Amino acid sequence: MKELLHNLKGDKVIWAFVALLALFSFMPVYSASSNLAYLHHGKGNTFVYLLKHFMHLIMGFTIMYQVQKVPYHYFRSLSRVLLPVVWLLLLYTLFKGTVVEGANASRWIQVPFLGISFQPSAFASMILLIYVARYLSKTEVEEMTFQKSFVELWIPVFITLALIFPANFSTAALIFTMVLMLSFIGKYPIKNSAIIVGMGIGAALFFIVLVKAFPDAFPNRVDTWMSRIDNFMSDKQDPDEDYQIEKAKTAIATGGVYGLGPGKSVQKNFLPQSSSDFIFAIIIEEFGLLGGFAIIFLYLMLFVRFVIASYKAPTLFGKLVVAGLGFPIIFQAFINMGVAVELLPTTGQTLPLISSGGTSIWMTCAAIGIILNVTKKEEEIAQENADKQKREEALQRIIDKELAEESQVENEVNEDYSIEEKNNPMNAVLNK
Repeated sequence: MKELLHNLKGDKVIWAFVALLALFSFMPVYSASSNLAYLHHGKGNTFVYLLKHFMHLIMGFTIMYQVQKVPYHYFRSLSRVLLPVVWLLLLYTLFKGTVVEGANASRWIQVPFLGISFQPSAFASMILLIYVARYLSKTEVEEMTFQKSFVELWIPVFITLALIFPANFSTAALIFTMVLMLSFIGKYPIKNSAIIVGMGIGAALFFIVLVKAFPDAFPNRVDTWMSRIDNFMSDKQDPDEDYQIEKAKTAIATGGVYGLGPGKSVQKNFLPQSSSDFIFAIIIEEFGLLGGFAIIFLYLMLFVRFVIASYKAPTLFGKLVVAGLGFPIIFQAFINMGVAVELLPTTGQTLPLISSGGTSIWMTCAAIGIILNVTKKEEEIAQENADKQKREEALQRIIDKELAEESQVENEVNEDYSIEEKNNPMNAVLNK
C-alpha cells in the first residue's frame, strides 16, 4: 500500500476528492439499486449491483492509475487517430444501439465476448475535447483563419455532434458548450464563435423540421425532447412525463435537513433510474440537505483544483486539456443535481463518480488520469525519468551479462573443439 501511494503522481488533492466521491458512492448505489433488483430479477439481490459498482470503480481507478503515467502530450496525436474510430462507433450505435437497464434510449453497444455494455458518446466527448485542445494550442505557433479553422476544427466537431445529437441531445449540447468554452479560453475570435453558434442552432432546427416531416426516416428522439421541454415549461404537466420529477421532489422533501438515514429511502422503490440519473434525490432523502451540500462542496473543491491545475499547466495544450476534460465533469454533476430539484428538464446525465454505470465511471477516471499527468511537478517527472533510466540500465546489465555468458560458453566450446582436433590421429596422418 505504501508503494502504491508513493506511485500516485500529480495533484494529491484531486486524488483525495476523487477517492472521497467514489467511497461515498457505495452507500447510495447499494440502497437505490433495490428498484432495479426487484424489477428485473425478482429476488431483490442488491448485493449484485453493489459488487458490479465496486468492479466498475476498481477498473476505473486502474484506468486512472495507468493513464496518469502516460505523458499527456502523447494524446495530441492520439486524438487525431481515434476521432475516425469514434465516428464509426457512434454511427454503429445510432442504428444498432441497445437499451440498458430501463433507460429509454439506445445509446449503448454490447462488447462481444465480454458481456459488458459501452456508451460511445462518453468516449467521443473525451477524444473530441482533446482534439479541440490540440488544435487551439497551435495558435501559439501559427496564424488561425476562420476558413482554415472551419475545415480543421469545426467540421470534425459538427460530424461528432451530428452522430450524437439524434439519440442524446443533452450530451451533444454539453459537448458543444464545452467546445465553445475551450475556444474562448484558447482565445479563438468571439465573432467566429458567434457564427459557429448560429450555424449550430440552424443545423439543429433543420434537423428537427426534417424529422417532423419524415419521422421514420432514421432513428431519433425529437418527440421525447419536445415532450420534456413542454412538460418543464408548461403549467399543466403530463402525469406520465412528470412522474420521475415528482418522485424525486418527494424524496428531497422527505429527507429534510438530516435525512432518514442510510438505506432508509422510500422513494428508491418507485423512482426509475434511482441509482443513476436521480441518485442525488436519494442521497438527500437518506442523508438530508447536509449530505447534499457535502456532495456539492466536494464537486466545487474539485472544480477549484481543476482551475488551479489549468492555471499552473506548463503549456497551452496542458491548460486546455485540463479545462476541456475537468470542467465537463463538474458541469455534468450540477446538471444532474439541477434535474433532481427541477431546475432543469430531464436530461439523462449521471452524477460523475457516484452514479452506477461503467462507461461513465471509466471515462471520468480516464479524463482525471490525463489531468493528473498534467499536474505532475518537475521533480516527479525527473524522478520518473530517473526510475526509467535505472530500469533500462538494469535491463542492459542483464543483457550484457547474458551475452558475456554466451560468449564464454562459445569460447569454451571452441577450445574443446581445438583440443579434440589436435589429439585426433587422423589429423596427424593427413598432415604427413
